[in-house]
Amino acid sequence: MAAVRLCEPSELYNLLNQRRGGVSRLAEVNYLYLIGNSAPSTGCTGRCSRFDSSPGTLLLPEWVEVDSMQQVVVYDSSSSSVQDGAALCARVLEKMSLNPVLILRGGFQRFSAMYTFLRTEKILYTMTELENLKVYPVEVIPGLLYMGDLSQGRDGSVLRDLKVRAVVHISQSGAPESGFAHGTHAMLNIPLEDSVTSDLYSSFEKICCFIESNLDVGSRVLIVSRLGRSRCSAVAIAFLMHHFKYTLDEAWKSVLKCKPSMRPNSGFLQQLFNWELHIKGTNLTDISQPYF
Repeated sequence: MAAVRLCEPSELYNLLNQRRGGVSRLAEVNYLYLIGNSAPSTGCTGRCSRFDSSPGTLLLPEWVEVDSMQQVVVYDSSSSSVQDGAALCARVLEKMSLNPVLILRGGFQRFSAMYTFLRTEKILYTMTELENLKVYPVEVIPGLLYMGDLSQGRDGSVLRDLKVRAVVHISQSGAPESGFAHGTHAMLNIPLEDSVTSDLYSSFEKICCFIESNLDVGSRVLIVSRLGRSRCSAVAIAFLMHHFKYTLDEAWKSVLKCKPSMRPNSGFLQQLFNWELHIKGTNLTDISQPYF
């Protein structure tokens, strides 16, 4: 039997905005089951239904196989603990699930207030619609720092919805491709290819100072690289180490939780190991661990 725990709105936001092979993971039959007794907060998945919080039997749609779902999230209007209204539903699902059942902290009210651009009345989607859903950059620091690919960085509606005012752009050319907003966003361009021999370490200090200076004045920052997996994740990890004084292990796990597909190349991993020595004065992380 799995556990029941609270999840923050940013965790659900990141679950909704994962991509595999260029397609939203919400198109995967057994990726996410979202169930609530309030108005739909996102409608972003065909695996979505409602429950009745009154005492009785929880009736699930025939197509739901809870034991095969990778993620199960329950919400009501304003849950704040594992004892609130959504807990009854979560405890029933817990008995069927192989993975922890999550209760959305703050429920529909808090999530919809934070991510108004995800609200929709639509609940059922065709497979084609799911495959073509807009996927937003993941949230590394809630409401402050985001990480994505070049297509997301070029999408003006994404930048507006997330209220991004500064972009760290890492690409082989270093010059932002057409579509990036010039003049309206602070831009730091880092010319660097995704290669094990590329020197990203020498740019860590400049990038961290750029991000920190923008966050200090209330500007949200987006880090982008071509696929949003190697270069931008290495930069996000380096910033968490700089800003929060995390070890490499702590920063790596934090970004991995936001985006499980992230993967700095082996050259960047060694440079992050060197960055840990710079930040902490000693190396505290064993990079021979299998998750690196």
